[in-house]
Amino acid sequence: MLSAHDTIRNLGGIARGTHLQTLGFTRQHLADQVKRGTIERVRPGIFTISPLAEDVRAALAHGGALTCVSVLRAHGIWVLPDETEPHVWLGPSQHALGHPGCRCLSHYYGGTPPLGRASVERALLHLRRCAGDEAFFAAYESAWRTGRLSRAARDRIRAALPRVARWLIDLARPDADSGLESLLRLRLHLLGIRLDRQVEIDGVGRVDFVIARRIILEADGEENHGSPDKRHRDRVRDAIASRLGYETLRFDYAQIVHDWPTVQAAILGAMRRGKGTPVSA
Repeated sequence: MLSAHDTIRNLGGIARGTHLQTLGFTRQHLADQVKRGTIERVRPGIFTISPLAEDVRAALAHGGALTCVSVLRAHGIWVLPDETEPHVWLGPSQHALGHPGCRCLSHYYGGTPPLGRASVERALLHLRRCAGDEAFFAAYESAWRTGRLSRAARDRIRAALPRVARWLIDLARPDADSGLESLLRLRLHLLGIRLDRQVEIDGVGRVDFVIARRIILEADGEENHGSPDKRHRDRVRDAIASRLGYETLRFDYAQIVHDWPTVQAAILGAMRRGKGTPVSA
């Protein structure tokens, strides 16, 4: 017979006491193993082994499963909200459990939370309810681009959304390079501005977006444009683009996320200068 430690490891590192009892481990045996430190009881009836991610441990102690921003960020998916607190899925009839150092954000949503983490699909749906359509759209495109969503998963997410929100899935693409690009495209779509994206321009290279065949829009994330060498490269590209008749507008994370009215005004001003007018996307 496997030890309680090895059995919990084979079950993914987390197990219910009731399940372990069906496998032959008595309550007394589990209590003894907790005292010896070979396994850990994170809350009554839930046992784990080390190592266990701290946010997952917190979610278990809180009485639910990690979800929303916390799950998506752990999978390398771009998320707009910058909270670091664990987002925890609790069933609608559950109560949050107090635990030392609790910083958890409770989500009382339908369904039964699993042990540990919610799936990426479920976390995306929870993100929309938590942070809204923009955050959902950017994270959805990021999850698709990074291979976290199969066709079947995308279909299930679309079916689970309210009908008024399903257009977000229909607008989404799998080739957005960053969440900032996703936000730009979504917001300009709502303004009726048509974008050509990932355009290759001779002498310049690939740019994020082009409007009205003369305005280049670049969403400059810190990871791709933050170093002096990369900023110099950007200036060289912009100079070449200007010689070719393009106007380049560059916006960083802080501008797009926290100062959108200024970004929008700059884009509309460039369109007026070029006598371009918004057209239906």
